Amino acid sequence: MAPRYQEYVVNALPLIFFLALLAITMLAAVYLPAYLLKRAVQQPFPSHYAKILRKNIPVYSRMPADVQLQLKRLIKQFLYQKKFIACDGLQMSDEIKVTIAGRACMLLLNRSTPVYPALKTVLVYPGPFVVPRLETGIGGVVTHAHQSLSGESWSDGRVIVAWDHVQRRGGEQAEGHDVVLHEFAHQLDSETGVTNGAPALGSKAKYERWSRILSEEFAALQQALALGEDTVIDPYGATNPAEFFAVVTETFFEKPWAMARRHTALFEQFRAYYQVDPRDWS
Repeated sequence: MAPRYQEYVVNALPLIFFLALLAITMLAAVYLPAYLLKRAVQQPFPSHYAKILRKNIPVYSRMPADVQLQLKRLIKQFLYQKKFIACDGLQMSDEIKVTIAGRACMLLLNRSTPVYPALKTVLVYPGPFVVPRLETGIGGVVTHAHQSLSGESWSDGRVIVAWDHVQRRGGEQAEGHDVVLHEFAHQLDSETGVTNGAPALGSKAKYERWSRILSEEFAALQQALALGEDTVIDPYGATNPAEFFAVVTETFFEKPWAMARRHTALFEQFRAYYQVDPRDWS
C-alpha cells in the first residue's frame, strides 16, 4: 500500500504546486498594490516639490499645517497612481506634474474620497490643443469641425490640459479661471456615471437641496447674461449644468469672497461639498 500512497502523492504534487502558486498570486493581487501605494505615500515629500507648490499654488503657503500635510499626501498618491504624458514636443518635468497634481488634489481636501479612481492618464500640451468635433446644423446636416481648447475631461480615464494655461503667470489669465480645477471638477461630476452637474452627495436630501439651489443659480446666471449684467461666475457656466458645476468650482476656489457675498446659498453648497473654505487661505 505504501508505494501506491507515495505514487498518489507524487502525482498530486503538480496540482498542489499549482494551487499554492494560485493562492500566492491571488494574495499578491489583493495586498501588493495596497502595500506599494502605502510605501509610496509614506515616502518623504521632496523639498523641491514644496518649492513648486509655493511658487505655482500661492494659497499653499497660507494653508494650515495639517491641510498642507493632507495635500502633500494626496499629491504623492496622485503622482504614484496617474500617468503623465507630454504632448506636442513638451518636455515633462516635476514642476508640471506637481503643479497639476496639487491643484487637482485641492478638490479632495478634508473629504473621505478616492483619488480620482477612474482617472488613469493626464496629457499635457504646451499650449491650446485642437480637437475634432461633429457639428449638427440646420436640417440635421453634420459637418466636421475643429476646436481649440485649453483643457478637456474625458470619461475614459483621461484629462487633457494646456501647460501655459496651468501656469497662470503674470496676467495671462483673468482672475477666477483655473483649467485644472475646472477639468478635475468634471472628473468628480462623472464619478456618479453621469456628468450632469451633480457629483456624489450621499443622500436624497442633499441632492434635492443641491438641485434646487443650483437650478436657481443657473437660471439667474443665464438671465443676468441676457440682460448684459456683470457676473462673478464666468459666462461659460451658463452653457449647461455640467459646465456650471465646473465653472462655479473655479469661482469658489479663486474668488471665494465675491462668491460668498453675491451667491451666499451657492457658496454654502460648495463649502459643504468640498469641506473647505478658501477664504481662510486668502
